Amino acid sequence: MNESLAREEICRVGRSLFERGYVHATAGNISVRLDEDEGGGYLMTPTDACLGFLDPARLARLDADGRQIAGDPASKTLALHLATYAAARRFDRARCIIHTHSVHCVALTLKPRTELLDPITPYFVMKVGHVPVIPYRRPGDPETASLVAATIARYGEAGTPIRAVMLERLGPNVWHDAPAAAMAVLEEIEETARLAWLARGAPRPLSETQIDELRRAFAARW
Repeated sequence: MNESLAREEICRVGRSLFERGYVHATAGNISVRLDEDEGGGYLMTPTDACLGFLDPARLARLDADGRQIAGDPASKTLALHLATYAAARRFDRARCIIHTHSVHCVALTLKPRTELLDPITPYFVMKVGHVPVIPYRRPGDPETASLVAATIARYGEAGTPIRAVMLERLGPNVWHDAPAAAMAVLEEIEETARLAWLARGAPRPLSETQIDELRRAFAARW
């Protein structure tokens, strides 16, 4: 994806998430890792920007080390994005990261849990996989980046690479090989969280036999 298209895609995805209520006010951020033949580095939404009203020309442009070289100041979650790219690239083509404050996801973390959701639907197992919960740290705390990187490594080395983590009381961070693909993962997580919330209590998960069938048929990461 070239830089011009990446700018447009970030804005398109941000607007779509905003219009459908996955983000609100100035919550959330998006970044894209650019190809080397596009100069490498990253594009990122500016700090305190509303994802529904992004200007492609004002996105933060960062070099390969995360130093700002153009655009408005990058989101305060920059360190988290850089650490996520570095850790996830061992296991996936991580080209885009999206963070939101999706309501049902956040609601589920108001009570202690180590993973956001049990395997309650086939599409959650197939399209998302495990979503570990990262213990609460204030927004922008650099320690969060280390915790997320260590979690990505732990799951990947155990043979169940992850596409998302849930920041306790803040929201999901998801990554994939393009903005549209990352958005689809985010949507699946939030809609599954909504189902879990509507079901009240502990929804019955899929059986191990059912999950194994999804592994064999769709290479599900569970």
